[in-house]
Amino acid sequence: MPIALITGSSRGIGRSIALALAQRGTDVVVTYVSAEAEAHEVARLVREQGRKAAVLRLDVSQTGTFAGFVTQLRETLKTVFGGDRLDHLVNNAGVGGWAPFADVTEQAFDALFAANVKGPFFLTQKLLPLLADGGRIVNVSTGLTRYTLAGLSVYAATKGALEVLTRSLAVELGPRRISVNTVAPGGIVTDFGGGAMKDPALQKTVAAETPLGRIGVPEDIAGIVASLLSPDTAWVTGQRIEATGGYRL
Repeated sequence: MPIALITGSSRGIGRSIALALAQRGTDVVVTYVSAEAEAHEVARLVREQGRKAAVLRLDVSQTGTFAGFVTQLRETLKTVFGGDRLDHLVNNAGVGGWAPFADVTEQAFDALFAANVKGPFFLTQKLLPLLADGGRIVNVSTGLTRYTLAGLSVYAATKGALEVLTRSLAVELGPRRISVNTVAPGGIVTDFGGGAMKDPALQKTVAAETPLGRIGVPEDIAGIVASLLSPDTAWVTGQRIEATGGYRL
């Protein structure tokens, strides 16, 4: 059975991706930063689907920990999954941040780029020896690389960089038949960004500008990621798949 590693999968979109993949027959490595109990609950739910699961701590903003993480992962693949390869990598973990352009500090700028660009870049690099030929990588971006909202200049820029990286990786990893794609969600009801999208007034505003007439939920994104990791989409690479319900078309 295929094995997927999903960063930031203790809650929100990552959690839904893990469960959607388990339902489709994929084993899952769940990672978390602080929500350890939630991560183990996700693993339990994966096992309820008849799949194998493991939980590892990973802070994608701390590249100095990646070598140790890979060592842990190698041992986990052997002891829990009985193998030595990953089939799928979903770079989902990241951080948000709101500030008017004039007020952005260098510290805040560096923190967002560390988690949203540098982290996925070097984690993917470290994991390449473990990723099977013919495997898949999905990077989670944002609709904000197409439309613009004030106060999100740095966050949107980090995801723009991730989308460009996706295309570069699709070319460089093509000889190994590894496909690399981006999924770009719109506003999703999660705890991300302080749970801003849980505000009913904001939901109403976003829904009014969305042709499909509602706010997004994590399952909307999970299904798309699962599709990109399925055999049906083996010929898709280097693409940006936007999932916003048509927001601000």
